[in-house]
Amino acid sequence: MCSLMSRVRPVQRALAVSLQLRRNTESSKCAPAENRWSSPGVNAGADPLRTTRRFYCSRMASSKGLFFRQLFESESSTYTYLLADVETREAVLIDPVLETIDRDLKLIHELGLHLNVAVNTHCHADHITSTGLMKTKLVGLKSAISKFSGATADILLSENDKITFGKHFLTVLETPGHTDGCVSLVVDDRSMVFTGDALLIRGCGRTDFQQGSPEKLYESIHQKIFTLPDECLVYPAHDYIGQLMSTVGEERKFNPRLTKSLDEFVNIMNNLNLPKPKKIDISVPANLVCGVYHV
Repeated sequence: MCSLMSRVRPVQRALAVSLQLRRNTESSKCAPAENRWSSPGVNAGADPLRTTRRFYCSRMASSKGLFFRQLFESESSTYTYLLADVETREAVLIDPVLETIDRDLKLIHELGLHLNVAVNTHCHADHITSTGLMKTKLVGLKSAISKFSGATADILLSENDKITFGKHFLTVLETPGHTDGCVSLVVDDRSMVFTGDALLIRGCGRTDFQQGSPEKLYESIHQKIFTLPDECLVYPAHDYIGQLMSTVGEERKFNPRLTKSLDEFVNIMNNLNLPKPKKIDISVPANLVCGVYHV
């Protein structure tokens, strides 16, 4: 752990400057994805959780009493997801990003939510999680990540574990391949799955670093994610061309990589020749210790 922290500390001052610069331009660069769906005619005095439920959950999930919000960070093209029980206001945050911590905390405060758990779907290589810093600002918040990630967290997740918030819960599916410690999270009624970097919209996560394995990824998607109902909505950790969601049925039918045989898939993945993520040397060491705590 000491060696990990020695790698994190040299980047903290630079990150602090970067974070402040990003905060100054937050409104123009990191527009939340939820703004793409307006709610005309909503009573300004209404409970925002109950009002929003009609516009988000009725369109995007069938779970009664579930609040859902999709958020976006533009530099790494990362989606963050906020889910809450409308009655108890207990909430879960998936894949929060350091640069958008002010936005996320503001939204949680405005909606009167109690954030129980901030969960990372894996140890990210393209951005630093805000989980560690968020824990210093929200009393009782716990961090969660796969037990196979090699990262520290309050909760180390395994197959079929449940992350509860009110009467709702997320079920953990171990979906390694992009990294050994990837998980996907399924809403209790199986109407939504948050796939991290395992399954993307018409694509999938790369497998050429962080213990990546195309064989494991192919099996994870076909044996775990693709066994969910066709209508189950797929929400990935990234999209680079503005797509918001897909369905299991669509991806099983149209995903150009995953409609191939295993051998064809392995050949595709082994010949992508992608550049190394720009922030990998900063992000991975930081994310192994739950993100940078003091920036």
